[in-house]
Amino acid sequence: MDSQKEIKAWREVKKSERFMNAFRGLHVFGKTTRNLYIHIPVALVVIFFGFYFNVSSFEWIALVFSIGFVVITEAINTAIEIDIDLTSPEYHPFARDTKDVAAAAVLLAVFTAVIVGLIIFLPKIF
Repeated sequence: MDSQKEIKAWREVKKSERFMNAFRGLHVFGKTTRNLYIHIPVALVVIFFGFYFNVSSFEWIALVFSIGFVVITEAINTAIEIDIDLTSPEYHPFARDTKDVAAAAVLLAVFTAVIVGLIIFLPKIF
């Protein structure tokens, strides 16, 4: 078990170290998330179409928030999966349920982003 001194040191990380830890988290996220290689190209296509169809400022806000919503939920899903793998290395139905619900959150974010994209781009296409 960690000593009280180690626990205190863990909680009192300097602000600059917290910032670097966040970037380390981005690196871990990029390394461990396979679906990121789907989300990024799709986001680039959406951005291209945004410029192509000259979307309004409000539409850009909706697109950026939708892209961010998907990526953020994917990051949370990855964090949950890493934690479940650590705390439940053997199969357990609750661990599976936890991972499935986290993945469902990403799926719901994707559905929401698709609906926003359709609302913005369908009138411009037709």
